Amino acid sequence: MVKELQRRKMVEQIQRKFPLDPRVEKAFLSVDREAFVPPGFRHLAYTLDALPLQEQQWISSPLTVAKMTQHLELDGVDKVLEIGCGSGYQAAILSKIVRRVFTIERIEPLLREARERFRALGMQNIFTRYDDGQRGWKDFAPYERILFSATAEKVPQVLFDQLADGGILLAPVDEGGLQILTRYYKRGDSITSEAIEPCLFVPVLDGTQR
Repeated sequence: MVKELQRRKMVEQIQRKFPLDPRVEKAFLSVDREAFVPPGFRHLAYTLDALPLQEQQWISSPLTVAKMTQHLELDGVDKVLEIGCGSGYQAAILSKIVRRVFTIERIEPLLREARERFRALGMQNIFTRYDDGQRGWKDFAPYERILFSATAEKVPQVLFDQLADGGILLAPVDEGGLQILTRYYKRGDSITSEAIEPCLFVPVLDGTQR
């Protein structure tokens, strides 16, 4: 009951800054953020703060996760690919809205912990892969939506190749030293984009890390 009240208060804080559509709001109310936060920071789990993880990574602010989720325009979407699983919180939110979530993480200890959380919480529609996410996950392509959760100077072409026709890819892109959350649309062989807002994410890195 206490956690439900804390989640409700967190969602109210998000709503004051960024109005949520009903499905996104319901997802946030149904996922326990505390389960995705390191033990030493659990007293801050329901604040709007980004919090540190191991391996110099971060669990994004709930406000950022809300924006990323809603900007994907998930109504009627079956399948999402996430590049950068991290703590697993973003994937958990997505799993409450779409039928299948495929998530890739390049840092093995982070992915191992995320897998354990998904298992403990009974989230059976999240599929995980240890790999460099810049390669995507060809086996299950195409994806209606792709979420790139690290800042890159350029989105790899292979990810656009794995995006379904009519799909959306959302990514923070480095534009002259400023990170801009950018939404890309694929129509046939054409890719168009729109800048949404400034943002702050960790930079994308090549390869994997054990």
